[in-house]
Amino acid sequence: MDKQKFAFDKTNFILLAIGMAVVILGFILMTGPSSTPTTFEPDIFSVRRIKVAPVVCLLGFVFMIYAVLRKPKTKEEVKE
Repeated sequence: MDKQKFAFDKTNFILLAIGMAVVILGFILMTGPSSTPTTFEPDIFSVRRIKVAPVVCLLGFVFMIYAVLRKPKTKEEVKE
């Protein structure tokens, strides 16, 4: 099968994997100790969980959108 019929090339898949890893990292940053009815963990309001992790996830999703919209180079473009 001709490679020109595929919408993605190897670079697109690598960029998608990197974006997914960044999103997963953002979700991992959101985790932390949980509060129970008897004990309250003030860590739930930390900067890491409220500000940093959502921004990391957002950047990962934007990177994945770029990876999907990136047009693979054709053989004619490579020769020029």
